[in-house]
Amino acid sequence: MHDVKPTTGDTSWFTHDRFGLFIHWGLYALAARHEWVQNNEQIPPEEYEAKYFKHFDPDLYDPEEWAKAASNAGMKYFVVTTKHHEGFCLWDTMLTDYKSINTPCGRDLIRPMVEAFRNHNMRVGLYHSLIDWHHPNYTIQSIHPLRNHPDKDKLNEGRDLSEYREYLHGQVREILTRFGRVDVLFLDFSYGDKGRDAWDSERLVELIRELQPQIILNDRLDLQDVEGGWDIRTPEQFLPRKWVEVNGQKVVWETCQTFSGSWGYHRDESSWKSVDQLVRMLIEVVSMGGNLLLNVGPTGRGEFDARALDRLQGMGEWMKRHDRSIYGCTQAPDEFTAPQDCRLTYNPETNRMYVHIFAWPFRHLHLDGFRDRVEYAQLLNDASEVPLSTVPEHERQYGDADARTLTLNLPVVRPDVAVPVVELYMK
Repeated sequence: MHDVKPTTGDTSWFTHDRFGLFIHWGLYALAARHEWVQNNEQIPPEEYEAKYFKHFDPDLYDPEEWAKAASNAGMKYFVVTTKHHEGFCLWDTMLTDYKSINTPCGRDLIRPMVEAFRNHNMRVGLYHSLIDWHHPNYTIQSIHPLRNHPDKDKLNEGRDLSEYREYLHGQVREILTRFGRVDVLFLDFSYGDKGRDAWDSERLVELIRELQPQIILNDRLDLQDVEGGWDIRTPEQFLPRKWVEVNGQKVVWETCQTFSGSWGYHRDESSWKSVDQLVRMLIEVVSMGGNLLLNVGPTGRGEFDARALDRLQGMGEWMKRHDRSIYGCTQAPDEFTAPQDCRLTYNPETNRMYVHIFAWPFRHLHLDGFRDRVEYAQLLNDASEVPLSTVPEHERQYGDADARTLTLNLPVVRPDVAVPVVELYMK
């Protein structure tokens, strides 16, 4: 139906499942004031390590609880930070001592997580930072806690980025060979002079495709112009206004979003999105042919905090009754226009259209161009019939609709769900 650029990795499941969980977890959970705290506050690596590495002990960590919360929310895959920009590793890597197994925590945190999510039939994604503020050979440039250090040039003298590059490639090899099938790899990110040459991105992609040929790779290796250099585009913290395109061609895409303003656990942040906002965000994204990757930052003790659990539960309540309008769905065919304050999604397999109603109208919802195209309509939350009619002549004379308009006769009282949905069985 839609002319979408083919991908090297297997995105067939991805464009069906639509909804995933992002997890940002690391030493910054203890600071509890943004995952970029080390860079933002320019904390030297040795000071950061002394404070947080020595006290990291997520004693309440239960990946089974995490997987259950995500699965109940309707999420079908997850992506977790194996290492964020701070350089701290959540698995038992052989290439550095800066890892969870050497903290009071004393264990590999990724393996049990992967197993728990798989047990809940969720696909596995791993995030890995290209940036590393801890590694002794990672050169100090604009994005680095030591960027304003008076001896920055001197500190950079002994640093060999090619050594760091081998370390980066070695760690990517580890995470793609230790945990079985990995469905998504999210590498983050290129900037300034840290681009394809710094990471030797083309060689890294060869390694990735060789180890996991089916893997979906994101677009942050600075290889947008290289065939096979990426599978999905990843707009972050904003919603595009239409299906994402590259050179005029639609591409597979996913937007990653937070519940509040930061990715890591932030104790004092108050700008949390409501369940209704988040449900609308998911609908909006699917109506433009995209995926939503929604982030939780677990606490330093290893739990999803109450605010995150509340949002996940609320989304799950909606998804329980409306997931048919999300899974397997995409943008409606071009000849169909959404009514005001509505969004359309369409399932090409079942030939069903879904009208998501953001503002509940009084009695009548007019669908222009839908006449003679719909066989049956019902509210999705309870499968109650929505009667269909054409607009009477005495209404048409006021210019409200034309003869090709189909009218949904809605109940006066809005269904008690975050966003009501009408399911249209198309002819």
